Order: sequence, then C-alpha cells, then structure tokens
Amino acid sequence: MGIEQRYEMHFVEIGLDADHVHFLIQSVSNITPSTIAQTVKSITARKIFEIHEEVREMLWGGQFWTSGY
Repeated sequence: MGIEQRYEMHFVEIGLDADHVHFLIQSVSNITPSTIAQTVKSITARKIFEIHEEVREMLWGGQFWTSGY
C-alpha cells in the first residue's frame, strides 16, 4: 500500500530544483501540515536508504531531509 492510500493524502504536484524538492499535497482536514511533512519525509528517506544503502554514507550526518519543511 502506498503513502497516498495509507495516509489519505494525494500528491497533486512534485517539483525538483538543484538541491531540493517541492510537494503539493492534498489531504483530509484532520491531518496537520506538520504531520504530512513528517510522514512523507520519514517514508521516503527510509525507502531511499533501503534501495540505495550507499546514499546514507554520502550525506552529512546520514540525514536525508533537513529539519524544516
């Protein structure tokens, strides 16, 4: 099951820049924006590290996402 079905959110648009990504996400009203950001960041980082273990070693401190959103 994917993020959209499991967490009642829909990725409307995804945009990339040289060093960051933008998500436009729709969700139900009882999920806060901070919860959406935390969920997306957690799941995507875990999946990327699972598929490409070498990425963790390339990152300063092993963190895929910054602390903000």
